[in-house]
Amino acid sequence: MAVPSLSTSAKYSMRGITHWTTAFLTLLLIVVFQYQDGFVAETLRLKQFDLVQQTDPVTTSTDIGIVTIDEAAIKRYGQWPWSRETIADIIWDLREAGAGVIVIPVLMSEQDRLGGDDILAETLKNNGVVIAQTGTVDINRNAVPRGIAKIGNPVPYLYEWPGMLGPIPKLGSSAAGVGVLNTVPERDGVVRRVPLLMRIGNEVYPSLGIEVIRVATGQPSYQVKETGAGIEALRVPGFPVINTDPNGRIWLRWNKEFPKISLAEDDFSDFEGRTVIIGAEAAGVGGTVATPGGAVYNWKPSAVTLQTLIDGEQIERPYWAEQAELAATVLLGISVILLGRFTPYWIVGASTFLLSGATVFAVHWAWSEYLYLVNGAVPMLALVLVGFHSVFLRFVKEFREKQAIKKQFAGYASPAVVKLLQENPQLIKQGTKKDISIVFSDLRGFTPLGESFADDVKGLTELMNGYMDAITEPVLARNGMIIKYIGDASMHIHGAPLDDLNHAHTAVETGLEMIRAVEKFNTKITSEGRPAVGMGAGINSGLGYLGEMGSTQRHSYDVLGDSVSTAARIESKCKEYGCLLLVGEDTVKKCADDFFFLEIDTLAVKGKSIGITIYTVLDRETQDYYTDRTLHNKMQALYKAQDFQGALDLLPYLKGSFDGRMDNYYEMWQKRCEFMKTQTLPADWSGVWIAESK
Repeated sequence: MAVPSLSTSAKYSMRGITHWTTAFLTLLLIVVFQYQDGFVAETLRLKQFDLVQQTDPVTTSTDIGIVTIDEAAIKRYGQWPWSRETIADIIWDLREAGAGVIVIPVLMSEQDRLGGDDILAETLKNNGVVIAQTGTVDINRNAVPRGIAKIGNPVPYLYEWPGMLGPIPKLGSSAAGVGVLNTVPERDGVVRRVPLLMRIGNEVYPSLGIEVIRVATGQPSYQVKETGAGIEALRVPGFPVINTDPNGRIWLRWNKEFPKISLAEDDFSDFEGRTVIIGAEAAGVGGTVATPGGAVYNWKPSAVTLQTLIDGEQIERPYWAEQAELAATVLLGISVILLGRFTPYWIVGASTFLLSGATVFAVHWAWSEYLYLVNGAVPMLALVLVGFHSVFLRFVKEFREKQAIKKQFAGYASPAVVKLLQENPQLIKQGTKKDISIVFSDLRGFTPLGESFADDVKGLTELMNGYMDAITEPVLARNGMIIKYIGDASMHIHGAPLDDLNHAHTAVETGLEMIRAVEKFNTKITSEGRPAVGMGAGINSGLGYLGEMGSTQRHSYDVLGDSVSTAARIESKCKEYGCLLLVGEDTVKKCADDFFFLEIDTLAVKGKSIGITIYTVLDRETQDYYTDRTLHNKMQALYKAQDFQGALDLLPYLKGSFDGRMDNYYEMWQKRCEFMKTQTLPADWSGVWIAESK
């Protein structure tokens, strides 16, 4: 009988999958992933931008100061919110200290319960104060728009809020400026960019940061330029042109720190000539937003926006960036594929390291020199994944070449044994003792199959080789070890020589796969007019003695032990019990929760006086199966209690259960119970059935 092996088509298929050029498919998938720029790709790119920005040295602003509503201020002025008369007093204190534009990023959309609105409104008039409004999804009230001078039609490109909630009218009309406080996070919830202008319909609303610049320059409005591809730039007359993305957004440079003075203090003279932001930091007063550096108070994005604009830092995603990044991905991927195919491993490793370093350097250089945000994350991902794939394919190729050499020594044993012998010959010669799982299988229905071939011995031999191929493939797929073929029977083990801590689970799963393989085999041969065959398999676990056994002239790798003979006896009972697969209790104990087991009998196999419980396993289950198993177990309990009539009474209800897959067993069990009714048994009978044959 021919040695079982992968089919020719499977071999060619495997060779095609592992050909070195398939690494180009991995590269293509990464390029498509990068080009489509879905959520994962975008998040990866943005996180890399965060890492680049975190290399910036922190700078402390000399243009902006923060007076904080902190715990000390709450203690001094009382419960928040304070009377707006108190806020008016704070504004005058800051004016006396020589502050520049004063920014109050606090929404005042309701009237002051303490009646300070009139005093605050008078204080706001002609006093260089900017207050806040906020974009909303469901409220549009008291919004304060700002006119813009247009070149083209930029409005459709602006970020649009469904609604805007502004300050009460007397405050909104008195303040020098009203800016939008809230931000627009990226898809991952992190604020990296802010829209300088927003809209509701055709009304335009400035962010808090750009509104401060407008107030500081004394200009009434903004100038916005739109090209056919979106917004190009924004300008406040008297202030340098601000380049934006097509939606009027700018990237923020988050390396800003701002000096702070608590509102509990009396001296704000250190902030003379500076823009002053009144920022809430007390617990429960101010909110936070997520930024590349972590959560910050909600006033900080406005402060960073203003400082970024003042510093003239034009952070950009260059127009050529996406094309260059795609090109880098392709070039790096092709390079590492060719290196992986044609150069030594150390060159592949060194080249990958150098190319990764060059990518990191290029990304950092573009940032530090030009404030360009360039995506090096996906090119590096391609370098690593495609490189790994290419090296893996190289390894597969070399492994095949080594296997071809080994085959000449594998005439008397499997390649696994030959490999083990080459690595440690003494281990084979001295043998070893291991806990393993043993599987015996045997063909059912050979006689009608053989008769269907008449004198066509060659045809029968080819078909039997196909059967052996079918039942062998599941074994090899799970690193099982074929010990021997005995005519149309087989024996294999799991857990040796290759370690498998879950060998019992593997053995049962392999047994089920062998049954499925026989079903597929039957589909093929019955379509050719041949009778279907069956297979019975027995599984047991326990200690086995493994090693090179035989005479000096003829020997092979084999396994001995009581667990082995028990497995053979269990397999021999499959036909008697009407089951395809029988499993010993030592195996079931190791994987009881992994499969749907049914207790079959307590059996003392031939040559044994002590019984073991044997089980069958079903390769699928429904909810009804669990109900049926309860009834099945009850029937078994009645049998062991010598209530054979009670067991018989339950059998009609069990027949047809489990989709009828146990009916042959229940027919046998009916005969067993009827026989046992005629026997005189001792009171302490344990339910063990003594097998009289192997």
